[in-house]
Amino acid sequence: MNREKERGSVPAAGGTSLLVVFAVLCLTVFALLSLATVQADERLAEASARAVKDYYEADCQAQETLARLRNGEFPEGVFLDGEHTVYEVPVTESLRLEVELDRNLRVLRWQLVSAGNWEADETLDLWEGDGIFLGIEGRTG
Repeated sequence: MNREKERGSVPAAGGTSLLVVFAVLCLTVFALLSLATVQADERLAEASARAVKDYYEADCQAQETLARLRNGEFPEGVFLDGEHTVYEVPVTESLRLEVELDRNLRVLRWQLVSAGNWEADETLDLWEGDGIFLGIEGRTG
């Protein structure tokens, strides 16, 4: 019996080790997900800041054109459309700022518009209601 007391029982470290490994693995995954989120947020913030900067540069240029018109000048790129004076300022490749003024040079329209043509994507295959869908036979009629 003395030998059994001297030997004692070996501590069960297997479960604890597995728990620690699982905890470290979870923390590593959460850290990587956090890093990916921060990087995506940074890219989004930079794109947003660039878009705001581009818009306000175009807005400033449109304001300068308006000031020149009110001072009696007729800058290049300004057109008369019947009773209205119109001009546009590019913001990005896909956006432009359009300005329309009345005969007294009051602003009628100061609008950000798309510079490209929109084309519908017709490549999507949709279920047309006949055949089997999710294990239920489609019924029409």
